[in-house]
Amino acid sequence: MQEAFTGSIKGIIANVFKNGPSINNGENMPYDKNSELPETIRENLPEHGQDIYRKAFDNAWEQYKDPSERRGDASREETAHKVAWSAVKNEYEKDPEGKWVRKD
Repeated sequence: MQEAFTGSIKGIIANVFKNGPSINNGENMPYDKNSELPETIRENLPEHGQDIYRKAFDNAWEQYKDPSERRGDASREETAHKVAWSAVKNEYEKDPEGKWVRKD
């Protein structure tokens, strides 16, 4: 059984970007399958949550292609990850143990 991530969304996003501003220099983006998602996403979200994340990320990747459509100086990738987490949070929340579960 995988250990639940107990950090905040900001913490997870920070972990996604810990190796630099881009996880994989834009390769494999948008994501074709959940196995291509960043490890921190795969380890912390259930499969359905990963589906939501991937689809929202992919849509945002296309929608925010133009830098003038993004807030501040956020990169295309950072913006897409933020949109993806927002989509996940519409259907999932953390339980008291810090595990992501579907909202009632």
